[in-house]
Amino acid sequence: MQTVKLFIYLIYTVVAVKGVSLKRDPNGYLTYCPCMGRFGNQADHFLGSLAFAQALNRTLILPPWVEYRKGQMRSHQVPFDTYFEVEPLQEYHRVVLMSDFMNQLAKEVWPADERISFCYMERKSLQQERNNPDKPSCHAKDGNPFGPFWDTYNIDFVGSEFYGPLHFDVHHSAIATKWQHNYPADKYPVLAFTGAPASFPVQHENRELQKYLQWSPKYREAAREFIRKELPRGAFIGLHLRNGIDWVRACEHIKDSQQLFASPQCLGYKNERGQLYPELCMPTKEAIIRQLKRTIKNVRQTQPNNEVKSVFVASDASHMIDELSSALNRMDISVHKLPQDNPYLDLAILGQSNHFIGNCISSYSAFVKRERDSHDFPSYFWSFPKEKERHQTKVHEEL
Repeated sequence: MQTVKLFIYLIYTVVAVKGVSLKRDPNGYLTYCPCMGRFGNQADHFLGSLAFAQALNRTLILPPWVEYRKGQMRSHQVPFDTYFEVEPLQEYHRVVLMSDFMNQLAKEVWPADERISFCYMERKSLQQERNNPDKPSCHAKDGNPFGPFWDTYNIDFVGSEFYGPLHFDVHHSAIATKWQHNYPADKYPVLAFTGAPASFPVQHENRELQKYLQWSPKYREAAREFIRKELPRGAFIGLHLRNGIDWVRACEHIKDSQQLFASPQCLGYKNERGQLYPELCMPTKEAIIRQLKRTIKNVRQTQPNNEVKSVFVASDASHMIDELSSALNRMDISVHKLPQDNPYLDLAILGQSNHFIGNCISSYSAFVKRERDSHDFPSYFWSFPKEKERHQTKVHEEL
């Protein structure tokens, strides 16, 4: 089956290499603005969008990643292949970089006077005057990051299409057939969505698609080089700590929610493994140190030939380097972080750690967990299960 898919890809969307041009896919294309949240959310949405494009049998135009930088008002759009390889995705479905599509195919496939934006229902404009309302529209370029995203490729829209009540769950219904019937490729060659055609958090059925999302050589090698040069020989544990002020505020919603952000990754999508509680979102420093020590002792007992020699920490605020170093001093274990903030390199390093402890609520941790699952690497979550319940289960129950 995979061979057939690759053959189809080679016929219709030949990879643009030296002297080779892209060929039009008669089945049409699909793209979107990854306009909700930062990388963790965008990654969840990407997996769902990839599954959606495959179900509709349309080539997925790979959007750039949307980044927000301190002191800058407008978002930055970073090409998809800066962080991840394109080729592994082709094993699952046909894909093409947005820059390649716009440079080689857009003039023929998606002329400027035929570009329609898709949204579920009318999206109100921030600039709309009360006394002179526009006709119903997606207002696809209104606001940040929407405007900067499409402007990156000089894309404007001449109209809007409201696709409600259609949805994106292609695993539990025949919705893909309805999409194909309502929006055939000969009339709608490109479905361009104002937001990702996917749910957040990522659907359980789409989690395994993470195996096709593989780091670019630059980041893969940078992670290996840091591990080789900076971490002592032996096993290392990767930690993800969320403790910035924005996270503290987000955790306040725990009391009013059954699920929050990526919490289904440990609680289950139907809360079959438990309910939300504050420590799951924001464990105390004391709890972090206790759990880390338990993990180290457990590894030493169960894997004596793979002794932990170091700890690598990624964080949005406090890395707790001094606190962790002091706590692990007698165990002869060193604690490390990157010399300069680089969240993508953090992710690549965490993915290669021998053991990983992440935040159940965080979609950033969820990215690491999915990657590690694809390689059968062990992962755990802070304060899960609750400390008072640990006597009823293993010290660390791998999910």
